[in-house]
Amino acid sequence: MIKEGLLEEVKELYLFRNLKPLHTVGYTEFFDYLDGIINLETAITLFKQHTRNYAKRQLTWLRKEEGLEWIPADMVENFLTKS
Repeated sequence: MIKEGLLEEVKELYLFRNLKPLHTVGYTEFFDYLDGIINLETAITLFKQHTRNYAKRQLTWLRKEEGLEWIPADMVENFLTKS
C-alpha cells in the first residue's frame, strides 16, 4: 500500500485528519508522522503491526459466523465465474 501511494493519499487528506472515517489503520499512523510525533520508519512499523492486528480480529470474528464457506484464495476466481 505504501508503494502504491498511501503516504501521498494521506498527505492529500491531511486537512481532514480529524474526521472519523480517517481514524483508521494506515491514516492514523501517517498523520502522526506528518504531525512530527513519530518518524517515517516508526509509522511504517506501526502501520504493518496494526494491519496484522486488524486482520486477526477480522478472522476471529469471521470464524464465529455460522454458514460461511471458506475457499482457498487461488480458487476465488473459479468460484466467482461459476456463480
